[in-house]
Parts: sequence; structure tokens; C-alpha cells
Amino acid sequence: MANYREIALRDVRPGQPVSVHVDAYGIDLRGVVDALPPASGATFDAIASDNATGNFTKIVQRLPLRIRLLPHQASAKLLQVGLSVETSIDTTSSAVPDTAQQGN
Repeated sequence: MANYREIALRDVRPGQPVSVHVDAYGIDLRGVVDALPPASGATFDAIASDNATGNFTKIVQRLPLRIRLLPHQASAKLLQVGLSVETSIDTTSSAVPDTAQQGN
């Protein structure tokens, strides 16, 4: 999962290629956009924030974008929960056909 600002997802579509750089090991992995979120991360909070001050403030939301790593990448075994990564989505590319996404 990668948390993207809502304005950064304008041209993102499922199946687009993603480059994932893992800071801890200096490695690059390949993946694809698996799914766009149905709602912002704040929607799924156990306790919703209540800013009832009477003022409206527009806050850019972050959306949890699901990225699936492509199979057969030996370096992917190094990943651990909580590592910092940088992701880059190729939005100029069209979506990958389903058979290519599943590694068939």
C-alpha cells in the first residue's frame, strides 16, 4: 500500500507499471497498480476526526493505493513491514492486460 495525495491520482489506472525503490537496500522493484481505493484513509479511521469549529478548511486527503509487486524478483524477499520506499507510477502507459498482471 502506498498513500498518495488525491490530486496525484488523476491519471492513475489499474495495471499501470510502478517502480518501487527500497531505501534501506538501495534496490528497485517492479510492480503494477493493483487497485484504486474506494475512499480516503480518513474514512477508515476507527475514530473519525470532528472539526466542528464552524470553519471550512479544504484538506488534501491521502488515498491508500494498492501496488502489487511482480513475481520472480529475488530482491522482493528483503522487504519488511515499515521500510521506507519511493514509488513512481508510469501514467503515460496504458493498463497492462490481465494475463500479464497475473504473471501468466
